Amino acid sequence: MIKKKILNPERVRQINEGFSFIPHRFLQDEFLAALSQQEILVYLFLVLAFDRFGLSFYSYGMICSLLQITVDQYIEAQNLLIEKDLIAFDGTLFQVLELPAKAPKSKQTSPDALLELVKRTVKGI
Repeated sequence: MIKKKILNPERVRQINEGFSFIPHRFLQDEFLAALSQQEILVYLFLVLAFDRFGLSFYSYGMICSLLQITVDQYIEAQNLLIEKDLIAFDGTLFQVLELPAKAPKSKQTSPDALLELVKRTVKGI
């Protein structure tokens, strides 16, 4: 077993007023590997913004502004997080859900998806 030591005793992290929590399973059971960069960004934001029940009221405009992503990127990430059973959304209120029993399958980039990404990138130049 690796022996750990605190590197900076004056800066030991404490949970005071707010509460943010990501279970180790998120990494260990490959939930992280199954998400795109935008999905990770939106998910981590919601984890930081939620209360002890996993609830948050942030608007999509505020989320896009704070994360510096487009509305399209946000909507795609939100829909995929819902599809992967990581969050719930009723149109106003988000809930970060307890992790499901199994991580969603990692999405492989297909040649068609790669071609579409290149087209969108070149179109923006």
